[in-house]
Amino acid sequence: MNKKENNKTVRSRLYTSVLLVLLALVAVTAATVAWFSIADRAKVKTMSLDIVTDADLRMDLDPHSTIDQYVKTLSFEQIAARIQQEKGFSMETTPLEPVTTTDYETFSYENGTTVENTSGAYLEFTLHFMAAKDMVVHLTSANSSSGAEDGTLVMSENAALPESMRIAFFTDGTIWNYDPGMGSASSTEGTAKTFGLPEASTMQINEDNAMFSLKEGVDKAVTVHIWMEGTDEACTDELRGSDYSIRLRFTGDKTDDQNK
Repeated sequence: MNKKENNKTVRSRLYTSVLLVLLALVAVTAATVAWFSIADRAKVKTMSLDIVTDADLRMDLDPHSTIDQYVKTLSFEQIAARIQQEKGFSMETTPLEPVTTTDYETFSYENGTTVENTSGAYLEFTLHFMAAKDMVVHLTSANSSSGAEDGTLVMSENAALPESMRIAFFTDGTIWNYDPGMGSASSTEGTAKTFGLPEASTMQINEDNAMFSLKEGVDKAVTVHIWMEGTDEACTDELRGSDYSIRLRFTGDKTDDQNK
Protein backbone atom coordinates (compact mmCIF):
# COMPACT_ATOMS: atom_id res chain seq x y z
CA MET A 1 0.00 0.00 0.00
CA ASN A 2 1.51 3.41 -0.99
CA LYS A 3 1.60 6.45 1.28
CA LYS A 4 -1.48 8.05 -0.34
CA GLU A 5 -3.53 4.87 0.10
CA ASN A 6 -2.32 4.49 3.68
CA ASN A 7 -3.36 8.05 4.53
CA LYS A 8 -6.77 7.37 3.00
CA THR A 9 -7.13 4.31 5.23
CA VAL A 10 -6.24 6.31 8.32
CA ARG A 11 -8.65 9.11 7.42
CA SER A 12 -11.46 6.66 6.79
CA ARG A 13 -11.29 5.05 10.20
CA LEU A 14 -14.48 5.25 12.17
CA TYR A 15 -13.89 6.00 15.83
CA THR A 16 -16.65 5.56 18.35
CA SER A 17 -15.93 5.37 22.03
CA VAL A 18 -17.34 3.99 25.24
CA LEU A 19 -16.01 5.24 28.54
CA LEU A 20 -16.09 3.30 31.79
CA VAL A 21 -15.05 5.04 35.00
CA LEU A 22 -14.63 3.17 38.27
CA LEU A 23 -13.67 4.87 41.51
CA ALA A 24 -12.91 3.13 44.78
CA LEU A 25 -11.08 3.58 48.07
CA VAL A 26 -8.58 0.93 49.12
CA ALA A 27 -7.68 0.45 52.79
CA VAL A 28 -5.31 -2.40 53.63
CA THR A 29 -5.19 -4.10 57.01
CA ALA A 30 -2.78 -7.03 56.60
CA ALA A 31 -0.82 -8.87 53.94
CA THR A 32 1.50 -11.66 52.95
CA VAL A 33 3.89 -11.47 50.00
CA ALA A 34 2.02 -10.35 46.85
CA TRP A 35 -1.38 -10.53 48.57
CA PHE A 36 -3.23 -8.10 50.79
CA SER A 37 -6.55 -7.83 52.59
CA ILE A 38 -8.87 -4.89 51.97
CA ALA A 39 -10.75 -3.35 54.87
CA ASP A 40 -14.46 -2.63 54.64
CA ARG A 41 -13.99 0.77 53.00
CA ALA A 42 -12.71 -0.67 49.70
CA LYS A 43 -15.93 -0.04 47.84
CA VAL A 44 -16.86 1.11 44.37
CA LYS A 45 -17.82 4.77 44.62
CA THR A 46 -18.94 5.57 41.07
CA MET A 47 -19.09 3.81 37.72
CA SER A 48 -20.31 5.22 34.44
CA LEU A 49 -20.16 4.15 30.82
CA ASP A 50 -20.49 6.75 28.11
CA ILE A 51 -20.38 6.94 24.34
CA VAL A 52 -18.11 9.96 23.99
CA THR A 53 -18.15 10.58 20.22
CA ASP A 54 -20.73 9.70 17.55
CA ALA A 55 -23.77 7.44 17.61
CA ASP A 56 -22.45 4.52 15.53
CA LEU A 57 -21.70 2.48 18.67
CA ARG A 58 -24.15 2.01 21.51
CA MET A 59 -24.64 -0.28 24.46
CA ASP A 60 -27.00 -1.38 27.19
CA LEU A 61 -27.37 -3.90 29.99
CA ASP A 62 -29.94 -5.85 27.95
CA PRO A 63 -30.10 -6.97 24.30
CA HIS A 64 -32.39 -5.20 21.83
CA SER A 65 -33.43 -5.65 18.21
CA THR A 66 -32.51 -2.19 16.86
CA ILE A 67 -29.70 0.24 17.66
CA ASP A 68 -32.04 3.09 18.61
CA GLN A 69 -33.15 0.99 21.60
CA TYR A 70 -29.62 1.14 23.03
CA VAL A 71 -28.25 4.06 24.99
CA LYS A 72 -25.17 6.27 24.93
CA THR A 73 -24.80 6.44 28.72
CA LEU A 74 -25.16 3.98 31.58
CA SER A 75 -25.07 5.47 35.06
CA PHE A 76 -23.52 4.09 38.23
CA GLU A 77 -27.02 3.64 39.62
CA GLN A 78 -28.07 1.49 36.64
CA ILE A 79 -25.01 -0.74 36.85
CA ALA A 80 -25.24 -1.03 40.63
CA ALA A 81 -28.94 -1.90 40.40
CA ARG A 82 -28.23 -4.64 37.85
CA ILE A 83 -25.46 -6.15 40.00
CA GLN A 84 -27.74 -5.97 43.03
CA GLN A 85 -30.49 -7.73 41.05
CA GLU A 86 -28.31 -10.43 39.49
CA LYS A 87 -25.61 -10.96 42.14
CA GLY A 88 -27.41 -9.91 45.30
CA PHE A 89 -24.86 -7.45 46.71
CA SER A 90 -24.45 -3.69 46.77
CA MET A 91 -21.45 -2.21 44.96
CA GLU A 92 -21.66 0.74 47.35
CA THR A 93 -21.29 -1.28 50.56
CA THR A 94 -19.43 -4.48 49.58
CA PRO A 95 -15.60 -4.35 49.51
CA LEU A 96 -13.44 -5.76 46.74
CA GLU A 97 -10.89 -8.38 47.80
CA PRO A 98 -7.68 -9.63 46.14
CA VAL A 99 -8.40 -12.73 44.06
CA THR A 100 -6.75 -14.62 41.22
CA THR A 101 -7.83 -16.69 38.22
CA THR A 102 -6.32 -19.00 35.62
CA ASP A 103 -9.27 -19.21 33.22
CA TYR A 104 -10.86 -15.75 33.73
CA GLU A 105 -14.12 -17.41 34.77
CA THR A 106 -13.36 -18.99 38.15
CA PHE A 107 -11.73 -16.81 40.82
CA SER A 108 -10.10 -17.87 44.09
CA TYR A 109 -8.60 -16.46 47.28
CA GLU A 110 -4.96 -16.89 48.35
CA ASN A 111 -5.81 -20.18 50.12
CA GLY A 112 -7.35 -21.63 46.95
CA THR A 113 -10.97 -21.28 48.04
CA THR A 114 -13.26 -20.54 45.10
CA VAL A 115 -14.86 -17.09 45.20
CA GLU A 116 -18.50 -16.91 44.13
CA ASN A 117 -19.47 -14.12 41.75
CA THR A 118 -22.15 -13.17 44.27
CA SER A 119 -19.60 -12.41 47.01
CA GLY A 120 -18.66 -8.92 45.84
CA ALA A 121 -14.93 -9.75 46.00
CA TYR A 122 -14.78 -8.95 42.28
CA LEU A 123 -17.22 -7.39 39.83
CA GLU A 124 -18.98 -9.24 37.02
CA PHE A 125 -21.58 -7.81 34.68
CA THR A 126 -22.63 -8.08 31.03
CA LEU A 127 -22.63 -5.30 28.47
CA HIS A 128 -24.51 -5.53 25.19
CA PHE A 129 -23.01 -3.67 22.24
CA MET A 130 -24.51 -2.81 18.87
CA ALA A 131 -23.01 -0.78 16.01
CA ALA A 132 -24.53 1.02 13.04
CA LYS A 133 -21.62 -0.23 10.90
CA ASP A 134 -19.29 -3.23 10.97
CA MET A 135 -16.34 -2.48 13.23
CA VAL A 136 -13.56 -3.93 15.36
CA VAL A 137 -13.62 -2.69 18.95
CA HIS A 138 -10.33 -1.61 20.51
CA LEU A 139 -9.40 -0.45 23.99
CA THR A 140 -7.55 2.86 23.72
CA SER A 141 -5.68 5.21 26.03
CA ALA A 142 -6.05 8.10 23.56
CA ASN A 143 -8.35 10.93 24.58
CA SER A 144 -11.39 11.69 22.42
CA SER A 145 -10.34 15.29 21.72
CA SER A 146 -7.81 17.96 22.60
CA GLY A 147 -8.24 18.96 26.22
CA ALA A 148 -10.33 15.89 27.07
CA GLU A 149 -9.15 13.34 29.61
CA ASP A 150 -11.21 10.25 28.86
CA GLY A 151 -8.72 7.69 27.54
CA THR A 152 -8.21 4.37 29.29
CA LEU A 153 -6.23 4.85 32.48
CA VAL A 154 -5.94 3.35 35.96
CA MET A 155 -4.98 6.15 38.35
CA SER A 156 -3.82 6.33 41.95
CA GLU A 157 -1.59 8.43 44.19
CA ASN A 158 0.17 5.12 44.85
CA ALA A 159 2.10 4.29 41.67
CA ALA A 160 2.08 0.56 42.47
CA LEU A 161 -1.69 0.17 42.72
CA PRO A 162 -2.63 0.34 39.00
CA GLU A 163 -0.34 -2.61 38.29
CA SER A 164 -2.48 -4.84 40.54
CA MET A 165 -5.72 -4.18 38.64
CA ARG A 166 -7.13 -6.37 35.86
CA ILE A 167 -10.12 -5.89 33.56
CA ALA A 168 -11.16 -8.78 31.31
CA PHE A 169 -13.69 -8.93 28.48
CA PHE A 170 -15.14 -12.25 27.32
CA THR A 171 -17.14 -12.99 24.17
CA ASP A 172 -17.00 -15.34 21.17
CA GLY A 173 -15.00 -17.85 23.24
CA THR A 174 -12.09 -15.41 23.64
CA ILE A 175 -10.80 -13.39 26.61
CA TRP A 176 -9.14 -9.99 26.29
CA ASN A 177 -7.38 -9.20 29.58
CA TYR A 178 -6.24 -5.62 30.11
CA ASP A 179 -3.17 -5.39 32.39
CA PRO A 180 -2.32 -1.72 33.16
CA GLY A 181 1.23 -2.66 34.17
CA MET A 182 2.09 -4.29 30.83
CA GLY A 183 2.91 -1.20 28.80
CA SER A 184 2.07 -1.44 25.09
CA ALA A 185 2.93 -5.14 24.78
CA SER A 186 0.56 -8.07 24.32
CA SER A 187 0.74 -11.84 24.63
CA THR A 188 -1.60 -14.70 23.80
CA GLU A 189 -2.00 -18.01 25.61
CA GLY A 190 -4.73 -20.31 24.37
CA THR A 191 -7.93 -18.30 24.02
CA ALA A 192 -6.73 -15.47 26.30
CA LYS A 193 -5.00 -12.34 25.06
CA THR A 194 -3.34 -10.14 27.70
CA PHE A 195 -2.35 -6.64 26.71
CA GLY A 196 -1.41 -3.21 28.00
CA LEU A 197 -1.65 0.29 26.55
CA PRO A 198 0.88 3.10 26.03
CA GLU A 199 0.38 6.65 27.28
CA ALA A 200 -2.33 8.69 25.56
CA SER A 201 0.14 10.76 23.52
CA THR A 202 1.69 7.68 21.88
CA MET A 203 -1.43 5.54 21.51
CA GLN A 204 -1.98 3.85 18.15
CA ILE A 205 -4.89 1.64 17.12
CA ASN A 206 -3.38 -1.70 16.15
CA GLU A 207 -3.68 -5.46 16.54
CA ASP A 208 -2.25 -5.39 20.09
CA ASN A 209 -5.30 -3.52 21.44
CA ALA A 210 -7.90 -5.03 19.07
CA MET A 211 -10.69 -6.96 20.77
CA PHE A 212 -14.06 -8.20 19.53
CA SER A 213 -15.81 -7.40 16.25
CA LEU A 214 -19.34 -6.13 15.69
CA LYS A 215 -21.62 -6.66 12.71
CA GLU A 216 -24.01 -3.90 11.71
CA GLY A 217 -27.22 -4.14 13.71
CA VAL A 218 -26.25 -7.35 15.55
CA ASP A 219 -26.20 -7.44 19.36
CA LYS A 220 -23.08 -8.78 21.06
CA ALA A 221 -22.97 -9.72 24.74
CA VAL A 222 -19.62 -9.10 26.47
CA THR A 223 -18.95 -10.31 30.02
CA VAL A 224 -16.80 -7.90 32.04
CA HIS A 225 -14.72 -8.87 35.09
CA ILE A 226 -12.92 -6.29 37.23
CA TRP A 227 -10.64 -7.47 40.03
CA MET A 228 -7.46 -6.88 41.99
CA GLU A 229 -4.91 -9.57 41.10
CA GLY A 230 -3.63 -10.99 44.39
CA THR A 231 -0.58 -12.67 42.83
CA ASP A 232 0.73 -9.47 41.27
CA GLU A 233 3.96 -8.28 42.90
CA ALA A 234 2.37 -4.85 43.40
CA CYS A 235 -0.47 -6.28 45.51
CA THR A 236 1.16 -5.77 48.94
CA ASP A 237 0.83 -3.73 52.13
CA GLU A 238 2.28 -0.73 50.28
CA LEU A 239 -1.21 -0.16 48.89
CA ARG A 240 -2.58 0.59 52.36
CA GLY A 241 -4.88 3.61 52.32
CA SER A 242 -4.56 4.22 48.57
CA ASP A 243 -7.46 5.26 46.39
CA TYR A 244 -7.80 4.60 42.68
CA SER A 245 -9.94 5.20 39.63
CA ILE A 246 -10.40 3.19 36.46
CA ARG A 247 -11.38 4.77 33.17
CA LEU A 248 -11.94 2.62 30.08
CA ARG A 249 -12.47 3.92 26.56
CA PHE A 250 -13.50 1.66 23.68
CA THR A 251 -13.05 2.71 20.06
CA GLY A 252 -14.68 1.20 16.99
CA ASP A 253 -12.34 1.08 14.01
CA LYS A 254 -13.37 0.60 10.39
CA THR A 255 -10.92 1.08 7.51
CA ASP A 256 -11.09 0.94 3.73
CA ASP A 257 -9.51 -2.51 3.87
CA GLN A 258 -12.52 -3.81 5.80
CA ASN A 259 -14.84 -2.57 3.04
CA LYS A 260 -13.11 -4.61 0.35
